[in-house]
Amino acid sequence: MSTEIQGQVVADKAKPRGRFPHVVRAGDLLFISGTSSRRPDNTFVGASADAMGTSKVDIREQTRAVIENIGDILKSQGADLSNLVEITTFLVNMNDFGAYNEVYGEYFDETGPARTTVAVHQLPHPLLTIEIKAIAYLPRT
Repeated sequence: MSTEIQGQVVADKAKPRGRFPHVVRAGDLLFISGTSSRRPDNTFVGASADAMGTSKVDIREQTRAVIENIGDILKSQGADLSNLVEITTFLVNMNDFGAYNEVYGEYFDETGPARTTVAVHQLPHPLLTIEIKAIAYLPRT
């Protein structure tokens, strides 16, 4: 990677499940890799499974955790959620759209980032129902 393009794994966040960074800075832009509700100990906010394997997932809790994780990644770069210019959300079930949208509205309004939401067949773990990738603008000083 050139010195103009720099990737970083953020120390106190869940380790990426592959060889990629949490964030890449390219000029004045920050590209946030797909982020979930996974914690550093590999458990998931808003998801659990009982001894019989029956899972419970709360899209509201997962959405909130994903946005907070993105906020933490941005803070590692000297930015915050107000620097976001675009968000792409991946939902496993479009029936979750209303609840996701409700929580999203706690963080952003019509002056916030451009947004696209798409349905996907699955995410890297069966307890994940949402993943978000984002782009932020942060001019170099």
